[in-house]
Amino acid sequence: MFLRLGLTTLCATLSFSVLARDITLQETVTTQSVNSVAVSNDGQTAAFTRVLPRTPYVDDDGSSFLELLVVRGENDPIPFIADKQSIRDVTVHGEFIYFTSKRDDDKYTSLYKIALNGGEAQRVFSHESSIRDYALSADGRYLAFTAQEKADKTDKELVKKGFKAEVYEEEHQFTHAWLVDLSNDAPMAAQLTSDRQVLSIAFRPGHEQLLLRTAPTALIDDNYMSSAYQLVSFAGAQESTFSTVGKLGKAEFSPDGRYLAVIGAADYNDPSSGRLYVFDTQNDNSVRDVLPDYPGHVKDIDWRRNDELIYLGHIGTESEVRAITMQWLETRSLLEPGEAIVVDIEATPNKSAVFARAHRASHPTELFRIENQSLIRLTDSNPWLADITQPKQETIRYKARDGVELEGILVYPTDYQEGTRYPLITVVHGGPESHYSNGWLDRYGSPVKYAAQQGYVLFFPNYRGSTGRGVEFSKMGQNDYAGKEFDDLVDGKNHLVEMGLVDTNKAGITGGSYGGFASAWGATAQTEHWAASVMFVGISDNISKFGTTDIAKEMHAVHARSYPWEKWQWYLERSPIYHAEKARTPILIMHGKEDTRVHPSQSMELYRYLKTHGNVPVRLVLYPGEGHGNRRVAAQLDYSMRLMRWMDSFLKEGKSEAPAHELPHAEQLN
Repeated sequence: MFLRLGLTTLCATLSFSVLARDITLQETVTTQSVNSVAVSNDGQTAAFTRVLPRTPYVDDDGSSFLELLVVRGENDPIPFIADKQSIRDVTVHGEFIYFTSKRDDDKYTSLYKIALNGGEAQRVFSHESSIRDYALSADGRYLAFTAQEKADKTDKELVKKGFKAEVYEEEHQFTHAWLVDLSNDAPMAAQLTSDRQVLSIAFRPGHEQLLLRTAPTALIDDNYMSSAYQLVSFAGAQESTFSTVGKLGKAEFSPDGRYLAVIGAADYNDPSSGRLYVFDTQNDNSVRDVLPDYPGHVKDIDWRRNDELIYLGHIGTESEVRAITMQWLETRSLLEPGEAIVVDIEATPNKSAVFARAHRASHPTELFRIENQSLIRLTDSNPWLADITQPKQETIRYKARDGVELEGILVYPTDYQEGTRYPLITVVHGGPESHYSNGWLDRYGSPVKYAAQQGYVLFFPNYRGSTGRGVEFSKMGQNDYAGKEFDDLVDGKNHLVEMGLVDTNKAGITGGSYGGFASAWGATAQTEHWAASVMFVGISDNISKFGTTDIAKEMHAVHARSYPWEKWQWYLERSPIYHAEKARTPILIMHGKEDTRVHPSQSMELYRYLKTHGNVPVRLVLYPGEGHGNRRVAAQLDYSMRLMRWMDSFLKEGKSEAPAHELPHAEQLN
């Protein structure tokens, strides 16, 4: 089963102007991108949000800002809200743009609207706690939303008196469904649920019913593995359930309310939701797998007509957009693979327009319109990127030692010369139910263009267990922690050596989460293959990992397929700490101090083992306030600087000791 490749990225053939220059790490972590899009009923106007990262050394610490803009046709976008107040969950309904925000004197996040032709934002509804997900009925009369119950003042008073004990996993507050009749003079919210966690909410067109995705508890593990879609009346009575198993993604009703399309899992052990199911409410909620044996993963859906569903699929390292009709399940292409990596799609009922957020190797996520099998670009969030040198980037294929065909994305040094061998940085994705697409790969943990400018080859492998190649391939890594899946990484490195591109003695490995696990494994069990490693929020002890994570149910169902007590020794031997004594690969370990997915103790364990053995340079860096990944720009920049300094020291400079731990941040302050 091997996949079509599609077009390699256009940047390989770009001609550069005399003004082309190198990118900086600060520019890498502050690129802007389109964050979300909502389309008007006539399909002519799109409202979207753009992420504005804070400026390192200038702005105070905090999350990125968002601005709201509107684009009509192919005109330049018009800024609507750019006041650095929070903007979330943008929708367009009638003549207004709706969004949630905490503004001015708001105590909690409220619902706001602003006219499509501009003006001031108006508050629509405030609740006794923050509004999370929301939906408006077709006639605009009803507002449905999710929120927690009002905070108990007694609890706050007890905290002031020092009673702060936390009962682990037993004090989560449910998020409930609420309904408001906005036509009332003093609208009040009615609570519809009480005994379950409500994860999303939507109206069923043409019916006084709400579609809820619920889970039995507020735990993230039940969100992943035990949620279901159900219909409730406006009074909160459950009227039907849509039967699925395993992980769930987006669900969307057809415009007439007959069909419900759901992105779900093939079975309970499927690592990722990526199958496309359609329920027929006129036939006792009978369900069809409308894309059986799809050789990729469905990422997004939207209805364009009552019987026509648009879907976005990721196949290999590319993406495609297609339409499927319900009567005969015939499909036709709207956008072939190779044009760009589409992130999500937005269609308008009974209109031909389809909008898409997409990225390429040359730019982050922007807003496009799909038309005549091509993309019309509507935004340019980073015009300065036109002056940046663009390295060659392409998809390559290679065979693992057992014959499995694999693929990955290869980025050449900016000044690549054939016949020269270069140092390598292999960047391993997490999950492992994830994959790399042949688009914008520049992140704080993989500063592609910066590293290519410094003379590095970068490789992004989609090892077995990755998504994008169907369910069977994504299950190939199950019950084999650190086995053939991580051998695939070494085989990829060796393939690049055989190509004459990489110096086998100057190969580095890095990654976060499961990619951090791979980086730790590469520095210990496979130490002879890697000359430097940077591990981020990674696993070092599979026994204690199970006991400290918030996704133990998911780990058993879609990763390990066993429990530690069923084979203690196996779990231990598949842990980097078991191989710490043999480690000869210098390793930099970094972790968010508030990580609940992979507890910081995982990094502390490996650090202590390696430090005690004393055979190799090792350093541990913790980021206060960060969780399973750095979200704030200062922490991202700090990470990038440490990553590149570590790789430079051991891959380019041939040092035997760790570089200085201080970074020149103070010199950059104004």
